[in-house]
Amino acid sequence: MDIRHLEYFAEVAKHLSFTKAASTLHISQPSLSKAIQNLEGELGVPLFYRSPKQLELTDAGKAVLMNAKNVLEAFYNLTSELTEIAELKKGEIRIGIPPIMGAAFFSKLISQYKEIYPLVDIILSEVGSKVIKDGVENGSLDIGLICNASIKNDSFEVINLLKDPLMVIVHKDHPLSKDEVIDFIQLEHEPFILYRKDFSLYDRILDVCHKYEFTPNIVCETSQKDFIIEMVGAKLGIALLPSKICQNIQNEKIVGIPFECPEVFLELGMIWKKNKYQSFAVREFIALAKKRTEQSL
Repeated sequence: MDIRHLEYFAEVAKHLSFTKAASTLHISQPSLSKAIQNLEGELGVPLFYRSPKQLELTDAGKAVLMNAKNVLEAFYNLTSELTEIAELKKGEIRIGIPPIMGAAFFSKLISQYKEIYPLVDIILSEVGSKVIKDGVENGSLDIGLICNASIKNDSFEVINLLKDPLMVIVHKDHPLSKDEVIDFIQLEHEPFILYRKDFSLYDRILDVCHKYEFTPNIVCETSQKDFIIEMVGAKLGIALLPSKICQNIQNEKIVGIPFECPEVFLELGMIWKKNKYQSFAVREFIALAKKRTEQSL
């Protein structure tokens, strides 16, 4: 059944005149009559009583009209919805972000995007980089922010957004708090409050520890930046956090110390699936991220 035939039928029923309906629809009266005859043939019932004086709906015609209005309304709503999506008035983007950094390095981009496309929903999932890569791979995420992971997977497209050195945070009473800079080997006997194993930074920190021939004493593993800071504030250990986070810690008990020669960085990249259809909203988000990255170079 052609949706246009329902539109033609509804217009004829509205005017009870083929002549007026044809004029409104900007088609010829013979073409309109033929379309209504085809619709009647498909349904197997007459829709109008035709007499020299007037046109009237049959009982079947009244029933079809009631349902045709619902079908046409749903169709118009659907086309409007698709138009809005095509014009980026609406849509959805699913983004994975490592919780250890939250949206700290991403908030400006999201804010700028929302100013342009306020009706696009941005759904953030806080998980580790390894889980994010799996989500982008299997399609449960449209875009992912990943840390310290060299993407050797040919199925991903990548934008490098940031390279931020890690600093050590210690309690203000800790002996290291007096140092202006620190060497990694000085952490050999310290209790570590570390990221969970599903974070790529976990692997990077352990790699550097092994480079200096020691295995870190890990007293706690977590995905929550605030919990790491609280644990250090409670004198339960030291931790390594990106410098941009350390510089914004609002806790008088915490002291951040840079490494003299930084060896671990939060290397933040944005990934999405290569050769996968992306919605209008996702494509525009990627384009905006590329533009911001080019402007910062």
